[in-house]
Amino acid sequence: MKYLFLLGGLLGLFLPQLASAQAPSPAKASAAAAKPAVGPARAGNPVFPGWYADPEATIFGKTYWIYPTYSAPFDEQVFMDAFSSPDLVTWTKHPRIVDTARVKWARRAMWAPSIVQKNNRYFLFFGANDVHEGEIGGIGVAVADRPEGPFNDYLGKPLVENIHNGAQPIDQFVFQDKDGQYYLIYGGWSHCNIARLKPDFTGFLPFPDGTTFKEITPQNYVEGPFMFRRGGKYYFMWSEGGWGGPNYSVAYAVADSPMGPFQRVGKILQQDASVATGAGHHSVIQVPGKDQWYIVYHRRPLGETDIHHRVTCIDQLVFDAQGRIQPVKITKEGVAKQRL
Repeated sequence: MKYLFLLGGLLGLFLPQLASAQAPSPAKASAAAAKPAVGPARAGNPVFPGWYADPEATIFGKTYWIYPTYSAPFDEQVFMDAFSSPDLVTWTKHPRIVDTARVKWARRAMWAPSIVQKNNRYFLFFGANDVHEGEIGGIGVAVADRPEGPFNDYLGKPLVENIHNGAQPIDQFVFQDKDGQYYLIYGGWSHCNIARLKPDFTGFLPFPDGTTFKEITPQNYVEGPFMFRRGGKYYFMWSEGGWGGPNYSVAYAVADSPMGPFQRVGKILQQDASVATGAGHHSVIQVPGKDQWYIVYHRRPLGETDIHHRVTCIDQLVFDAQGRIQPVKITKEGVAKQRL
């Protein structure tokens, strides 16, 4: 018994000192608590959860934004969400930035948004109703004071509601040229039009020859047009194949003018049977001040057979020394963290 008593006394003497030696100081403990957790180096693909397609990516200030189609049957596709990120890796969802309750003429199939910032306002162009000749719908415009909305109908009617040059009024993209002129480039049913937007986006300015909608359809064009400038050239991109099938893909052409003529160069985005199928309907972003580019697109996960089960992904877009776009390697890992 006396040995147990002695052992207890010794422990009583040394344990407090041992605990004190092992415990961090208050200053160190505070610093450890304040140190932020290290986030993922890559987002992985898809970059955010949920069924989303036709993504338009852009940059406002120091933030990346993606505006996609909510991928669902047309009668359920009645709203749009947006996503923002400071680094391409961590994404925040902004739900229901616009819906058919705020665009009275739209009743279904809101899709393929395109957005521009002008005079501290944000203009969201979208297609609605999957219109055919004589039906109400087409390409509309909504406006907001913030990139996350809420967006409200700007015109009270479609901006484009009729069929011109055989192009269904869908898949709109707004392109600003170096002289400040904004163009609307759009079209489904294998036809693509370009038109000059008025400065206030309420309508169109005729071309010098008096026409308003000019067809610039390249070989194999189906839908999903996109345009950007690099090295003094105009790169025009589009989707080929069927959006519901595995052959969906992206091709491009290059010209000296946004009017073309555009001669197809080749295909640069398509499925990889080991990664995903149906890769297409994309947009492109450039890191400001750098020759660093990304392609943002949708694809269908392996094993998915529902045509609406599409996800949004980001991979690198690379050019060779002659300015040709190299075939995109679609990945599961996605791109590295990149702050603006």
